[in-house]
Amino acid sequence: MRDYESPSRDTVETFYLLNHRLQTFDFVKNQFKRFVSKPTSTRSMTWLEALTYLDTLVDDSDPDTELSQLQHLLQTAEAIRRDDHEDWFVLTGFIHDLGKILCLSGEPQWSVVGDTFPVGCRFSDKIVYPHFFADNPDSDNPAYQTPTGIYEPACGLRNVTMSWGHDEYLFQYIKDYLPEPAQYMIRFHSFYAWHQSGAYDDLCDDHDREMLPWVKKFNPYDLYSKADNTVNWDELRPYYLDLIEKYLPAKIAWAV
Repeated sequence: MRDYESPSRDTVETFYLLNHRLQTFDFVKNQFKRFVSKPTSTRSMTWLEALTYLDTLVDDSDPDTELSQLQHLLQTAEAIRRDDHEDWFVLTGFIHDLGKILCLSGEPQWSVVGDTFPVGCRFSDKIVYPHFFADNPDSDNPAYQTPTGIYEPACGLRNVTMSWGHDEYLFQYIKDYLPEPAQYMIRFHSFYAWHQSGAYDDLCDDHDREMLPWVKKFNPYDLYSKADNTVNWDELRPYYLDLIEKYLPAKIAWAV
């Protein structure tokens, strides 16, 4: 999977050209302020309402599937459940991409979906389409041109500013409710340069390395559960609504 040479999704390369050019440190800080620290507007939705809302989105960064977002979440969660993992792990699979609702609130896809990476330090050549970073203004900032940039070595990923996207957005809503492995799965599942290629280890502390196996355990379910056959949502709805009720608040005031 992650077949970026597929001619069927020619939007993917265009997506990453914009993503890598425009995801600057200053942009990310501004997005965090808008959607986390000082949101100017919110939309109250249950998790089911948010999932239904999400299901109208087609992700331009994903080269592997044309199925709906809900089907991808169900396929991921059901694959986890078949392997008899903890129920919070199943729930993590079911909601992991829900932060993509930002795209439906007027945010461009390049600022919501796709692979994530640290800003404020040198861009790794392990990131997909790394040559597109040549057009990012941060590539000309001397302070950002070392492996750790503005950060202290081994500062821990919790102290690193990541490119803005659906991972960070959703993490802010689940961090007080789900176990820490689930938090890492949601916050860093799109950080492929780290969990698949070993980049940015200079920024990690021992705790990040302890959590890394959880992110790596989640990743195959996210990638390899994608299939053309659909999952029957009507039959599974009661199970997943019970999981949501067990772990999460009934409604969320989503920043939009």
